[in-house]
Amino acid sequence: MEILADEKIKELKDIANKIRISIVAMLYNAGSGHTAGALGMTDILTLLYFHILKHNPKDPFWKERDRLILSNGHTCPVLYTTMAYAGYFPKEELLTLRKFGSRLQGHPHREFINFIETSSGPLGEGLAQAVGMAIADKIDGNVHYIYAILSDGEHEEGSTWEAVMLANKEKLSNLIVIVDRNKIQIDGNTEVVMPLLDLKDKYESFGWFAQEVSGHDFWELNNAIYKAKIHREGPSVIITNTIPGKGVKEWENDYKWHGKVPNKKEAEMAINELSKNYA
Repeated sequence: MEILADEKIKELKDIANKIRISIVAMLYNAGSGHTAGALGMTDILTLLYFHILKHNPKDPFWKERDRLILSNGHTCPVLYTTMAYAGYFPKEELLTLRKFGSRLQGHPHREFINFIETSSGPLGEGLAQAVGMAIADKIDGNVHYIYAILSDGEHEEGSTWEAVMLANKEKLSNLIVIVDRNKIQIDGNTEVVMPLLDLKDKYESFGWFAQEVSGHDFWELNNAIYKAKIHREGPSVIITNTIPGKGVKEWENDYKWHGKVPNKKEAEMAINELSKNYA
């Protein structure tokens, strides 16, 4: 894996900032959707699509591509926007989010946009899907990686832990899970709704190689993924501590923005705040 030079980190930060601006615009235009998680995960998706993943926007079904499973499908504005910036489809299409007849549904749906790896929305299912893909690839002798992005809240689902156990049993070293540890869900703080406590310790107790890093530090994230890729004894998880609503101070760490979108005044304020990063 390529080492992240300062110039590359600057490039990634610039791309992430543009993606955040587009997320705000598309959510305002849609009038519905999920804001906090999408903004919080932007740095992670930017690093993956612009530095980590083996993929080809001009050949999205390339057999040797890495697979990315977005389990927390409600955060799809960040997936759609990052893929548009990476060249999968025109950026102008982002403003069709949640519109009648649009490919960009409120949760990713392969019937409408077939070059995403899976439909998602019902929380607690993505890891099981990723485990199935990783087992199939292991049987077939494929050499790419399966990346699964999970919310912290969906760790309240028992199906997630069944998949965690199976991944360890099958020693799936081709599986890398990234947990968006933003500590919010639609009803409040995760540690109030249903305490998750130390997810790193929990994964380790299930036999996984576990790391915990900032979800906004490109160097830390890149280093953690490198360590996960060279770990060959079983599956890996990276707990990424993220700030929901990242980039817009007025929204950061406020669970009310989990499923809320900005009105015109709020969107203009947020875009103006994000645009100042270029000053």
